[in-house]
Amino acid sequence: MSPATTGTFLLTAFLLSCADGINGTVNWKTRQANSFIISRKMAAGKKDVYTLFSKVHADRNVYPSAGVLFVHVLEREYFKGEFPPYPKPGEVSNDPITFNTNLMGYPDRPGWLRYIQRTPYSDGVLYGSPTAENVGKPTIIEITAYNRRTFETARHNLIINIMSAEEFPLPYQAEFFIKNMNVEEMLASEVLGDFLGAVKNVWQPERLNAINITSALDRGGRVPLPINDMKEGVYVMVGADVTFSSCLREVENPQNQLRCSQEMEPVITCDKKFRTQFHIDWCKISLVDKTKQVSTYHEVVRGEGILPDGGEYKPPSESLKSRDYYTDFLVTLAVPSAVALVLFLILAYIMCCRREGVIQLVHHSSIQKSTKELRDMSKNREIAWPLSTLPVFHPVTGEIIPPLHTDNYDSTNMPLMQTQQNLPHQTQIPQQQTTGKWYP
Repeated sequence: MSPATTGTFLLTAFLLSCADGINGTVNWKTRQANSFIISRKMAAGKKDVYTLFSKVHADRNVYPSAGVLFVHVLEREYFKGEFPPYPKPGEVSNDPITFNTNLMGYPDRPGWLRYIQRTPYSDGVLYGSPTAENVGKPTIIEITAYNRRTFETARHNLIINIMSAEEFPLPYQAEFFIKNMNVEEMLASEVLGDFLGAVKNVWQPERLNAINITSALDRGGRVPLPINDMKEGVYVMVGADVTFSSCLREVENPQNQLRCSQEMEPVITCDKKFRTQFHIDWCKISLVDKTKQVSTYHEVVRGEGILPDGGEYKPPSESLKSRDYYTDFLVTLAVPSAVALVLFLILAYIMCCRREGVIQLVHHSSIQKSTKELRDMSKNREIAWPLSTLPVFHPVTGEIIPPLHTDNYDSTNMPLMQTQQNLPHQTQIPQQQTTGKWYP
């Protein structure tokens, strides 16, 4: 603002403050066809609050056609002049500016209208394809610009007057998926014009229009990694008045369909006309022939909106008979209790009266006792000693050698076969060594 403009603004606020007990609003016009709104209100009866709401631009009218792509750029340069410049003179103003768009009286935009702005230092873009239902109805879009440095706002209205197209919709429509473009790059008039020119060279129609542009993210696509300058991808739908060319139908042949199912690029002869600037995924191309589609629209017969008369409402009588729930209570408790008692008795009989485990334990105990008695009896029995335990004669001296065990020896633990030992009464028999090469 100039010093004179700033002084006028402060004087207006002072005059408004002098009017005691008055809540008012002053519209302050400038020579730039904009206005400042100064509002004075009592804050809980304590002090006056002065609010600078926004600078309001004049309304702008646009006239798009139904069924044709509509693009409106919100230029930052258009709003920069409404915000105060940098404190240092001579510097170029480059404030971060963001935009908020909504249908007047509503918190969001119409369903057919989209908005995108990548950064606060880039322009915003409104785009979409108007529908035939909105023809003849002015659509007022409120556009509010926010200066993120000074927190000031500037506002103006965009009035969209949708016109009816001569031939709507175009009978033949094709949707292309371009992998190396973002939606804001494709919305640029130069880029979109180059793409339509390439399509026209391949299709050769008399009339060719861009119908709609949709980001791949709006179709469920993933945000690309920030490497190798990867793009989100964009779907571009175009319409024409002539049938599809043979090049566009090449993707429908069985060989290309097989390559698409194997995630391979199909062989398209006209791809070189797009490849220099646009990388098209031919497996995702969609060809729609409106002339062959059967209309399923049925006219809806609307009534008067009044429900049929069902008579006068009759509430229930106050003299209702009381209901006795005692029988229901007994049935609810008695039946489950009886069933539970029967099951308890059956289980008690099985566990206490028919226990086979007790008999098995008694039988095992009797076997154990019998085994112990037999072992005790075996220690005291008188039996003939084996021949190996009887007295023998010494083979050299002829003396009688006493037995190996005494009479009171416990024979129950005696092994049947004695291990070979060198007893004191045994004679060592020398072993004959074989003479040979390996012996002395």
